[in-house]
Amino acid sequence: MTEDPGMFARSLRSNRDFSVFWAVQALSEVGNAFSLVALPLLVLHTTGSAAQMGLLTAVAGAASLLTGLVGGSWADRFDRRRLLMLCDAARLVLYGAIPVCWALNPQIWLLYVVMALASVFETLFRITYVTAVPNLVDREQIVAANGRLEATNAIAYIAGPALAGVVAGFFGPTAAVAINAGSFGISLVGLAFIRLRPATRSSADDAESRAVRAQDRRSGFRVGAAFLWRTPVLRALTVLLTVTTFLSLGMTDVFIYHLRHGLGQDERTVGYVLALGGLGTCVAAAATARLRRSWGFGRCWLGAMSLCSVSVLALGGTGQVPVAAVTICLYSFGMALGGICSMSLRQQVTPDHLLGRVTSAFWTIHGSLAPLGAALLTALVGRLGARGPLTAVAVVFLAVAVAAAFTPIRQRHPERTAVQRGMTRDDTEAGGRRPAAGGRAG
Repeated sequence: MTEDPGMFARSLRSNRDFSVFWAVQALSEVGNAFSLVALPLLVLHTTGSAAQMGLLTAVAGAASLLTGLVGGSWADRFDRRRLLMLCDAARLVLYGAIPVCWALNPQIWLLYVVMALASVFETLFRITYVTAVPNLVDREQIVAANGRLEATNAIAYIAGPALAGVVAGFFGPTAAVAINAGSFGISLVGLAFIRLRPATRSSADDAESRAVRAQDRRSGFRVGAAFLWRTPVLRALTVLLTVTTFLSLGMTDVFIYHLRHGLGQDERTVGYVLALGGLGTCVAAAATARLRRSWGFGRCWLGAMSLCSVSVLALGGTGQVPVAAVTICLYSFGMALGGICSMSLRQQVTPDHLLGRVTSAFWTIHGSLAPLGAALLTALVGRLGARGPLTAVAVVFLAVAVAAAFTPIRQRHPERTAVQRGMTRDDTEAGGRRPAAGGRAG
């Protein structure tokens, strides 16, 4: 049956809870965009070191990984709305401490402490955020809802970096961090006015099934990882994204360092260029639902990785700010297109009561090497300049796209294949047994 995007849009507009959620998260992302620019600039102002920027990112990434081991179980077990509100309240306090303490006595170690703790709540929020979307909209609306959320988030990343650059230029980076802290307060208030549908459960309600579910909660990461491994397309995505995330976590730091030191630009120009990157994300978010309907999952994901490869290669070879801005925009487009397709696919094929654990396991596994990658990439850029390291990154992205063409990722509708293989809620709850023969991968 042909999907009518207009029908989905009208339905989403009439969904009050989704509309409130969408609005407050867009405002919150404006604040996050401020932090994206302000924190690296604060480190750069204080130390002048690209390696310190990467190390801070690595510390945050390591804390995120540790949280991923348990965050999925929490998202599946506890009230998701309250969990989101707790994360917002914690980040409001943590980020708010930076401008206060910096005004009294600047200490670089404080940034490491705040970033480590904030990353714990950021990761828990992101996991719960993903699980909340299917509790706000119908199953067939998931791609459209994700596209709308990502589109408005991308708009925030257009305005946010530009404004952050201006604020940092006139008032200092700590003022931009303060705005980020305030944005979490806005999100906290908005979440208090929404309701999520209860997470769906298996129809099996006998004592044995309840015991299995209790055991699954205690071993949340293992259960999520097992589901990923038994689903061929998710297994392939997890492995390949482990490679790309190793390189991509530190890319924003590289962009900022390249613009500031390689091209000699000021904070406002950095903000404007990163805002253009947000435009690429915005266009991708708005177009993803339509592109996936027209091209299918495989072409979208393979095309996204190929575009990232070409844009990073061009960025490393240019000394012109306009060209750098365009290449960063194209890179952001590719990353957003691939990311929305990947996230939507997980939401479509994963049973709701497992979605937190599967999301947590997915992010933990594919982000396991990312802190090391961020530290290594920024250290190499600081020592060698951007061209050589970015060329290597481009080659790896291209290799990932080629490898993906030989996996179930290449399929037009891999979610249908997952259903045909018998990946049902009851199969997963019954101890994770492998489905009977009859479904074929790829």
